[in-house]
Amino acid sequence: MIPSVLPTYNRAPLTFVKGEGSWLIEADGRRFLDMGAGIAVNALGHANPDLVAALTEQAGRLWHTSNLYQIPQQQALADKLVDATFADTVFFTNSGTESCELAIKMARKHFHAKGQPERIGIIAFEGSFHGRSHAAIAAAGSEKMTSGFGPLLPGFSHVAWGDHDGLHAAIDETTAAILIEPVQGEGGIRPLPDQCLKGLRDLCDEKGILLILDEVQCGMGRTGRLFAHEWAGIEPDIMMVAKGIGGGFPLGAVLASESAASGMTAGTHGSTYGGNPLACAVGARVMDIIADPTFLQEVNEKAGRLRQGLEGLVASHPDVFEEVRGSGLMLGLKCKAPNADVLAAAYAEQLITVPAADNVIRLLPPLNMSNEDLSEALARLDATATRVETGNGS
Repeated sequence: MIPSVLPTYNRAPLTFVKGEGSWLIEADGRRFLDMGAGIAVNALGHANPDLVAALTEQAGRLWHTSNLYQIPQQQALADKLVDATFADTVFFTNSGTESCELAIKMARKHFHAKGQPERIGIIAFEGSFHGRSHAAIAAAGSEKMTSGFGPLLPGFSHVAWGDHDGLHAAIDETTAAILIEPVQGEGGIRPLPDQCLKGLRDLCDEKGILLILDEVQCGMGRTGRLFAHEWAGIEPDIMMVAKGIGGGFPLGAVLASESAASGMTAGTHGSTYGGNPLACAVGARVMDIIADPTFLQEVNEKAGRLRQGLEGLVASHPDVFEEVRGSGLMLGLKCKAPNADVLAAAYAEQLITVPAADNVIRLLPPLNMSNEDLSEALARLDATATRVETGNGS
């Protein structure tokens, strides 16, 4: 008999009932140190008092009206995002997948409005992940995600990661945009070098196409800047955001320049829940905290300490770990042992990590994790590696 919850996830045998900062409490009372943060969602930890206050204050006033009316909380958050980024305009969604859908629609509509309806092509990259809608899986092109779902949405082509010649060859008169994650998350924590991101911007300018950045996982302070592309000193035309922007409350956004968004007029897109007062009240408080330069400097300092500790673990356990990857507090340990074994051993040490492709485990802690908790995480990773070495993985 099929369970009442559709069995599309291979869930770990863990049931968390409470969260406190960087810690999750299991139903049996065990305390797990959370180095996954709900896959980079709980950017400010669990039950953050500032976010709880923002949510409860708004909940006592107004939850939902729909986008048929003005929403002051939505306007306030949009203004904060426009002031802090390249963007001239923002559309709010509920998830990264929804942000992907709009980003693709926006790029195609941009050229349609310019009298170039043939320009629908989106170039994406091997190893990418942009969500699980039809457009998002077509963008990723992974057989694992597309198998069994019928014809893929047309207009997508794929280039191997780092294949500059292949990228140039893929561009033709039907190309509308290049879509890329500045740091691949699901693909195994693979950062795009700054010079390559600069090269992409120059290429898009040369060819007259749009640059879409997927910062759903690597954005909102995760790499030590508000958004990862800032390290390269470039600006996209369209950017997808979600996960950390809500600090745990479902919220996403598409940020765009005025030119890129020029085709999106009244009636071209909508969302019942997107940008509702509850989500935007929380998102505004998240922005106030994470966009602060002092906070981002602290993220960079913590990232340096964590990376140094991880490099030490690689040196101490060469049969378990191969290398450290990533940027800021979006780090990955490339494993020599099967990453599933490392994940299981970490659970035994009451430590939460997140698997990724290329035999990697992701470390995505809350951005405000204390130095003491970071040290404890390194100690538990050390014990995790010892378990794997001794064959005592669970």
